[in-house]
Amino acid sequence: MAIIVNLDVVMAQRKIGLTELAEKVDITMANLSILKNNKAKAMRFSTLESICEALNCQPGDILEYRKEEE
Repeated sequence: MAIIVNLDVVMAQRKIGLTELAEKVDITMANLSILKNNKAKAMRFSTLESICEALNCQPGDILEYRKEEE
């Protein structure tokens, strides 16, 4: 996977748990867990915006591009 979701890292830095973030972002814990565990295949910009607002961060803090090994 070339796009890495570092949501777990940012959540740990902000000392916020899954339940609290799910409530702030208004997303199910199951869907947030999929994002947090880097299992998501897509993310809506509106969800990304809400997460950035709740965590006071930039999209680049959460998303990272890594070139895939060939």
